[in-house]
Amino acid sequence: MIRSEHLSKVYRMGKIEVPALRDVNLEIQDGEFLAIVGSSGSGKSTLLNMLGCLDKPTSGAVFIDGVSTASLSENELAGIRREKIGFIFQQFNLIHSLNALENVSLPMFFAGVSSETRTKRAAELLIKVGLRERMHHKPAELSGGQQQRVAIARALSNNPEIIIGDEPTGNVDSETGDAIMGILKELNHEGRTLIVVTHDAEIAAHAPRVIRMKDGRLHEE
Repeated sequence: MIRSEHLSKVYRMGKIEVPALRDVNLEIQDGEFLAIVGSSGSGKSTLLNMLGCLDKPTSGAVFIDGVSTASLSENELAGIRREKIGFIFQQFNLIHSLNALENVSLPMFFAGVSSETRTKRAAELLIKVGLRERMHHKPAELSGGQQQRVAIARALSNNPEIIIGDEPTGNVDSETGDAIMGILKELNHEGRTLIVVTHDAEIAAHAPRVIRMKDGRLHEE
């Protein structure tokens, strides 16, 4: 489903070049659960941004379903992000003026889904992640774990084939983190491709395949 070839990313700060990725070659199969681990600055989040079409490489290419993303326009890349990929971030990135139901509905609005269908599907997804009683609460009225569950439901709103989590348990306690990983593993068992970046070895241990990053390079485990 996802493949990178000789992927490199260099950030330029004035005259200084900082290599974040160095010649990364990676294949992720349809339905696979992969954890990418590494310390801060190892390049793992940069790699995730490339695989998720959030950023472009300095050199090399990313292929999704055999199509090189380098050949796609910004609108086409946005379409892939909207239709194929669900993102879960460490900071939740919820809109604080909207309640849980409205946050989950929002990506469907941009996909042109009708209001009735948006509301029905958002409610179903919030029930799926255990928030039946909290769907009309705003983020400030929810715990960190509940906010992350809203973020997971939002990531599923357009029924993506790929779920990408950047430190999805980074802002919750260990018990809540295990519960969140349980939800993500269930989604993987349903057939979705799951890619999780984490610095936590215990979280990575949930994945059948683990890749470690160091200094912008991959080391398979």
